[in-house]
Formats: sequence, C-alpha cells, structure tokens
Amino acid sequence: MSIKLITFDLDDTLWDTAPVIASAEVVLRDWLEANAPTLGSVPVEHLFAIREHLVQAEPGLKHRISALRRKVLTHALQEVGYSDQQALALANEGFEVFLHARHQVEIFPEVQPMLEALCQHYTLGVVTNGNADVSRLGLADYFRFALCAEDLGIGKPDPAPFLEALRRGEAAASATVHVGDHPGDDIAGAQRAGLRAVWFNPQGKPWAGERAPDAEIQQLSQLPGILSRWA
Repeated sequence: MSIKLITFDLDDTLWDTAPVIASAEVVLRDWLEANAPTLGSVPVEHLFAIREHLVQAEPGLKHRISALRRKVLTHALQEVGYSDQQALALANEGFEVFLHARHQVEIFPEVQPMLEALCQHYTLGVVTNGNADVSRLGLADYFRFALCAEDLGIGKPDPAPFLEALRRGEAAASATVHVGDHPGDDIAGAQRAGLRAVWFNPQGKPWAGERAPDAEIQQLSQLPGILSRWA
C-alpha cells in the first residue's frame, strides 16, 4: 500500500531541544527570583523531589508535563509560605513565562522546505510527548493535526497516540510512516502500532533497540527519497 500519512515527533526531530529547555529554566528561575523571591533561593533539586513525589502520587501526571510543572511550582510556592491563591497565580504566570521561552527554538533549516514538499503529496500530523505547540512556531499549516500526550492522557511508546493519529489522518497503519529520534518512544512505539518508522539519527549513533527501524536518516532532507522508494 502506498504511503498516505506521515507523522512527526517534534523535540529533537525538528529542532534541538536541550539548549532551549536549559535556557527556559534559567528564564523561569530569574522570573521567580524577581516575582517570588522567597522561592528564588530554593535549590532546583528540591523542585525535582517535589516532582517525583507528585508523579508517584498521581502517575498520570508523567504524560501531562505542563500540568505537572504548574503543580510543582504551586507546591513549592505553598511550602515557602505563599497562600494557596498566591501560589496558584504565581505558578500559572511563571509557567507561561517558561512556556514562552521554551518555544524559542531554532527549527532545523531543512524542516520547512521538507514539510512544504511533503504536504503536497501526503497528509502530515504530529505525535509528541512534549508541550511544544506548532501553531506558536509557524508550522501549524503543514499539519492536519497535532497530538500531544498532555491532551490524550497517555504518551508514546503506547500505541494509543499512534492509533489516534491513524483515525485523525484517515489512514491505515500500513499506509502510515512515523518519523522521530527516540528508539523507544518513536521507533518501537510506532512499529508496535503497525506503522513504519524512520529513525532520525543526526549524530550517527549505533542502533541499540530490539527491532531495527524501517529506515534511518541523518538529515531530514533524506526523508522524501525514502518515501519515494516505498511508494
């Protein structure tokens, strides 16, 4: 069967994530020091401990990373003496500061030309465990849908997000390809749902998973060639 639907991971597939997250953490910390100074000096390790406690108490938060970050901030603010109302307001505002900084990504230069070419022939979608929003990045017009674990309540590598993508994209698994960087979340997850999976591996790392990807690329510009061969 020819390819009809292509889904993409976002973080570390369409851009490098680590630098922007690190920068966003600094922006948030600076904002907290200015707007919630009582919390500003709390070690980041303490915030990690709050996070672990919250996830243990409510495992579903693991896939709701925006809600989890808000809850961590709220709990931390309450612990240092802010009222429930103050803590909630500061946590929400601080999260928005973080989220804005988190979207200051540098999209790989080949991404938009690739998407422009592919959307002429295929339906495109997003399947991500992160909280990046393609509409904030000027990419939304390329995609019919964008699925994130936060909205679904479950994330990759569970088959559910991929099966929802098939429903949204009105495509069979055999006519769908997923592209991502993570051997477990993206490659194994997509293959378990019956999709073909393309491993984006820009650093040329050796494959360490169980079942090999259906294809491997080191540059996104190689993807149209792979799809043409499968067609």
